[in-house]
Amino acid sequence: MGEEQSGELTEDDLFEVLSNRRRRYAVHALKDEEEGATIGDVAEQVAAWEYDTEVEAVSYDERKRVYTALQQSHLPKMDEAGVVDYDKDRGTVEPTEVLEDVDVYLDVVRGRELPWSEYYLGLSAVSASLLAAIWIDVPLFSVLSDVSWAVVIVAAFATSSAIHTYYAQTTEMSATDEPPELDYR
Repeated sequence: MGEEQSGELTEDDLFEVLSNRRRRYAVHALKDEEEGATIGDVAEQVAAWEYDTEVEAVSYDERKRVYTALQQSHLPKMDEAGVVDYDKDRGTVEPTEVLEDVDVYLDVVRGRELPWSEYYLGLSAVSASLLAAIWIDVPLFSVLSDVSWAVVIVAAFATSSAIHTYYAQTTEMSATDEPPELDYR
């Protein structure tokens, strides 16, 4: 991966690591584990999320399937990228400093939900159209003063920004005990 050549993780490498749901779940399971965890503990939690059950209710076969995949594929890939420190011999996995920055890359978008970037682009287009209508004195838009329309536009952006900020805080990996994408199944 690019990390070996440049000494730091590239966005492409990180997106490759995060492209798999099981690895995202493992990242979330490790987010509060400063001292690390055993592969077994991570596998149990990931299996519970995957099978939509409590950790205590995960069967041996479910846990084993997840454990084997983490041990043989996912944790080595995450270790190679520098997201975790994986010690196969000890059976432990520890988060690295890179893991702290992962929230920035995990913007969870529900099925038909409009991404925030497209929402703001649309709001800007509506605002520009409104300003154009005011500038050319379209009769309907001359009811309010120019300052009143400016207040309406600023209020629309301020309200949108406040809602976006609240939404972003509630979907951050560190904001909940479960991966945010579990809410969107």
